[in-house]
Amino acid sequence: MKKKLLEKIRSKQARVAIIGLGYVGLPLTLRFVEAGFRAIGFDIDAAKTEMLNRGDSYFTHIASDKVASMCGTGRFEATTDFSRAGEADALILCVPTPLGKHHEPVLSYIIKTLESLLPYLRKGQIVCLESTTYPGTTEEELRPRIENCGYVIGEDIFLVFSPEREDPGNPNFETNTIPKVVGGSTPACLEIGSALYGSAIETIVTVSSTRAAEMTKLLENIYRAVNIGLVNELKIISDRMGIDIWEVVDAAATKPFGFTPFYPGPGLGGHCIPIDPFYLTWKSKEYGIDTRFIELAGQINTRMPEWVVAKITDALNERKQALSGARILILGIAYKKILMTCGNRLRSN
Repeated sequence: MKKKLLEKIRSKQARVAIIGLGYVGLPLTLRFVEAGFRAIGFDIDAAKTEMLNRGDSYFTHIASDKVASMCGTGRFEATTDFSRAGEADALILCVPTPLGKHHEPVLSYIIKTLESLLPYLRKGQIVCLESTTYPGTTEEELRPRIENCGYVIGEDIFLVFSPEREDPGNPNFETNTIPKVVGGSTPACLEIGSALYGSAIETIVTVSSTRAAEMTKLLENIYRAVNIGLVNELKIISDRMGIDIWEVVDAAATKPFGFTPFYPGPGLGGHCIPIDPFYLTWKSKEYGIDTRFIELAGQINTRMPEWVVAKITDALNERKQALSGARILILGIAYKKILMTCGNRLRSN
């Protein structure tokens, strides 16, 4: 099975299925088609699949011309019909992983998606998970469900975790130029996964296991969350001392080694930074470890909006104006300047 699938990938005869056509799945689909593969895009939102099949984009940072060009190759189509998963040689899952109301991981999107695919799996396929999650998800949640269908991982089905690394709207990076981390359930899985992604992305970084790949993604985002928490705390201290934190950060950033600038803000936004650290804090409890450092950064960042409101209240009080009834202009309320259109709906991401 491995040899046959490798040959199909290397000759670009393999058909790639992307499940979840959001800000991660759609650019990845575009990239595989650009690389010469045939691709099927799966999504539960019929409005999205209809737009893509018309050659229209629902992201402003992805031009409709790109989608139209992809459709024009004749190597792409979008569908809501998951029974067609058997047509694909590679199944790549790009679905959300939110938090529950108690900051617990919500894996229902991953599990439901996999379970909808299981009836249509066949020997000789690779299943890749890209959704950010805690270390162990691939081996503890995906692998047993696939094996319960009678498949042998590494022989019949090849299982991989490769974390997404998208930065929507950033013109300095393209999907094909962002190094791709790949971890496999077995050495054969890693070989297949590296070949698949390496055929569309310039740099592949292999790690020893799916758990290592899952942890890599969490480290990247926890690093940012902790450093944002640190600079937010320094912002509060500097404000009390009458020091401009922006001036301080810019001055410190002139050091050519040992310092990376982070800037304060009114909290955290986006799809990843406010969520991903808590996937590790939740999983760590299984090992009897309290992630105090990560959780402290989360507390600081979560409280920043309250601090901003307090500063606004103080500014209004200085002008003898009550907060109640005040008209306040907020510039930059969204995470990024990205709008997604779907049908007649327009919403900020």
